[in-house]
Amino acid sequence: MTCDDILKELRAKQYRPIYYLMGEESYYIDVIADYMADHILSDSEKEFNLTVVYGADTDIVSIINAAKRYPMMAEHQVIIVKEAQNIRNMDELFYYLQKPQPSTILVICHKHGVIDRRKKLATEIEKKGILFESKKVKESQLPAFIGTYMKRKGIDMEPKATAMLADFVGTDLSRLSGELDKLTLILPKNQTRVTPELIEHNIGISKDYNNFELRSALVEKDVLKANKIIKYFEENPKTNPIQMTLSLLFGFFSNLMLAYYAPEKTEQGIAAFLGLKSPWQSREYMIAMRRYSGVKTMEIIGEIRYADAMSKGVGNSSLSNAEILKELIFKILH
Repeated sequence: MTCDDILKELRAKQYRPIYYLMGEESYYIDVIADYMADHILSDSEKEFNLTVVYGADTDIVSIINAAKRYPMMAEHQVIIVKEAQNIRNMDELFYYLQKPQPSTILVICHKHGVIDRRKKLATEIEKKGILFESKKVKESQLPAFIGTYMKRKGIDMEPKATAMLADFVGTDLSRLSGELDKLTLILPKNQTRVTPELIEHNIGISKDYNNFELRSALVEKDVLKANKIIKYFEENPKTNPIQMTLSLLFGFFSNLMLAYYAPEKTEQGIAAFLGLKSPWQSREYMIAMRRYSGVKTMEIIGEIRYADAMSKGVGNSSLSNAEILKELIFKILH
């Protein structure tokens, strides 16, 4: 089940005795757990029937004993265990799940890892409740996440504004959702569309000098524009760290290498092959394929790896990050 599937069930008041929420992406785990904390019980019921504990401060025996209790003047009690990855002997939860308390909704939040799906505990969780894995999103999935998140609030994002924000924040969904909430709050009255100018003024990203525009300049082989952007990066290193730029370039050229193997070299074909949410996202790859050969693309990927190592001090004793980036951009364009 996806996060949306679980929330849909919860809104319909369809509850399971156990929800084991695990994975590398903490955002979806928090969304589900927070919804359950806020909406299953009324305010008066929460006083005696909502329990929130942390893995470092409890143990599996205490959790099981709490789960066996009956609710007080309510239909359910909700127990949320945060940072559950710190709990030892989690496998003992298997014995509780043989006969779980029907009125208890037990929510286990296991971040930055997963339990072994081959073990009896995982099998029993799936029989009695929900075993949900929150996986890290790919950079290619960020525009869709941003678009969906804002549409729920009745707000549209211009494609360039979406790309700017995705490139600036990256795959940290908790931080990304925070920036989106900030945009929602500062959006002028009667305006329901986020523009690049709004991003520039309120998030601190230049609409003309950012990683998104650098990538576009490289795709078009616009030497002047690319050099203007890296000059701006040199003058504003805190807002444009080289690691963020290298990560974006590596992702793009890695996908470009894959695009050469797409069965259909059309916008739809490349989008499907790369797992992009919409065909328009593949347009830059199609342009780049006309300007960079497969061999050149492989060389560029190697140069990006080399630049990344140098930025971390490997084989480099004198070049600054700005000089490393200048050298890399020159090698990409020539």
